[in-house]
Amino acid sequence: MLGLIPTMKESIMTEEPIRTIAVFAATGSQGGAVTDALLEAGVRVRALVRSTASPKAAALAERGAELVRVDVEEPSSLVAALEGADAFWFMTIPPGGMQDADTAGETRQGIALADAAAAAGVPHVVFNSVGGADRSSGVPHFDSKYLVEEHLTSLGLNTTIVRPVFFMENFTFMAPTVEDGTLVLRLPIPADVPLQMIAVRDVGIIAAQALLDQASLPAAIEIAGDELTGEEIASIHGGRAGLPARYEALPLGVMDGQDDLQAMFRWFAETPAYQADLDQVRQVHPGLRTLGTWLDAGHAPAAP
Repeated sequence: MLGLIPTMKESIMTEEPIRTIAVFAATGSQGGAVTDALLEAGVRVRALVRSTASPKAAALAERGAELVRVDVEEPSSLVAALEGADAFWFMTIPPGGMQDADTAGETRQGIALADAAAAAGVPHVVFNSVGGADRSSGVPHFDSKYLVEEHLTSLGLNTTIVRPVFFMENFTFMAPTVEDGTLVLRLPIPADVPLQMIAVRDVGIIAAQALLDQASLPAAIEIAGDELTGEEIASIHGGRAGLPARYEALPLGVMDGQDDLQAMFRWFAETPAYQADLDQVRQVHPGLRTLGTWLDAGHAPAAP
């Protein structure tokens, strides 16, 4: 088990300072969370973005981030953006989204970023993969990330792999509804099957911790903040809304036509799926949010 570690600011004061940390897709969900954590720690962030003119990029610049435009289809732009960086964080997603996931394109994207880090001689790389990527899940967008993990290993890069589980933020669009005064949550997961989950904010904090103090995390770690059945998830949402709640398990067939996501929900039911050690993760990040504290932080359930 990992011991308690100092805060990020304490780490900066006690360790040799890191001059520049590069963050890919710094205006995205995970990249933004990593950038937030680093900026709050007083670290110099080089934000790698598709457009330096976007409102989100401008907001980062106002907070002190250095903006650098990159294009994964232009390897030279990636290498130039990473030269002189003391550490580099990146993640991948299928181009075009999850409806018809281009997982081969996702792997190509990850390989291009890994190759650029190697060419630029980046001393430490943190890659956000996904929980279960290393366990032959058969989920296409898990397997595509594991191919990137393997490529990082083949390059001999000094790498930390962070594998987050299901995001609590998914409940903003897989949200419960209110029907006849009862909050109802429906998901294609059996009612008694536990699902591990984590807040994106905490993913960013843990990844930032790895960037600031590599020794504080193992070389690869699966991360989660809570583990709940569908019935428990519905009950917590209902409690925050002040309503009775129920959970209804949907058949997997509701995901027909969405092969990648259907494979993921099928995998959820074949326990154990995600296998994060919550006690270990809390030692790395004691402020880890549960679903309840995530809702309390402003992610409100459906209104009556």
